[in-house]
Amino acid sequence: MNTIGIDTADSRPKHIPASIEISPKQAVESPDLPGLFPQGVRVYITDIGTDPTETLVAAARRVTDLGYTAVPHFASRRLSTKAALEDRIKATTQEAGVHDILVIGGGLEKHAGDFSSSMEVLETGFLDKYGITHVGVAGHPEGSPDFSEDVAVEALRLKKGFGERTGAKVRIVTQFGFDGEKFIKWAEGLRAHGIDMPVHLGVAGPAKITTLVKYAAMCGVGNSLDFFKKRTRSLATLATSHSPEGVVGPIEKHWQDNPQTAIRQVHVFPFGGIKKSAEWLEERGTWDIKTSLYPSMNSKS
Repeated sequence: MNTIGIDTADSRPKHIPASIEISPKQAVESPDLPGLFPQGVRVYITDIGTDPTETLVAAARRVTDLGYTAVPHFASRRLSTKAALEDRIKATTQEAGVHDILVIGGGLEKHAGDFSSSMEVLETGFLDKYGITHVGVAGHPEGSPDFSEDVAVEALRLKKGFGERTGAKVRIVTQFGFDGEKFIKWAEGLRAHGIDMPVHLGVAGPAKITTLVKYAAMCGVGNSLDFFKKRTRSLATLATSHSPEGVVGPIEKHWQDNPQTAIRQVHVFPFGGIKKSAEWLEERGTWDIKTSLYPSMNSKS
């Protein structure tokens, strides 16, 4: 059995594994999607609060049917009622074969419905009821404007406890950034707080630098944006495209040198397009579209 994602000396691949995310529209409509990613790879499906459950289920169903592992987002503060949440979980599991999801806060100052935090979603019991076995939760290496570092650490402790109580395999999936060394330090520092969940570090895929600056400002990764701008001060540089290797390289080297690291994967935000990101991952050797298999549902990551 191929065991990508399981940290043993004999089974670890040469390159750090990677997941990717796409929009529901891309999942449903993109003609590029078949065969674009390795079989079994985690494909996260974003939820910005505007797509109905039917669209999100259709997106997850197509991702699953193509042989990937569909990971729909559940943005807590964008959800309306407990009944609606249960309907969505039931539909994605029973109609689209989902058993891996990402639960995030959602970024709104005020919640629109029954949920004010991702922990409240986890505590409904719906994940266990409908067979969700793997759960991603948000990590913030650069902090968040919505809460303090102490609050963030305590939230991760609670989510670790949720996994221990329920048996769900809980991992941390972070926002993207441009300072690989800082992200490594944050991930490895979690153990000092009693948090030993696997960490998937967010990175931006290949894209125009102006595009990345726009998304970084929108997503609130201010510290990393400042770091990025210092490296791209000239107008000539801003007109070029960004290679993720300056971020992924140090993370991958750390992962290679430290088999017991908390860092298990990178998670790619394909701001320059899913095809461009997939081609980059294949060219660098992370993905082998023809032969690679990511058995994420059987791994510890």
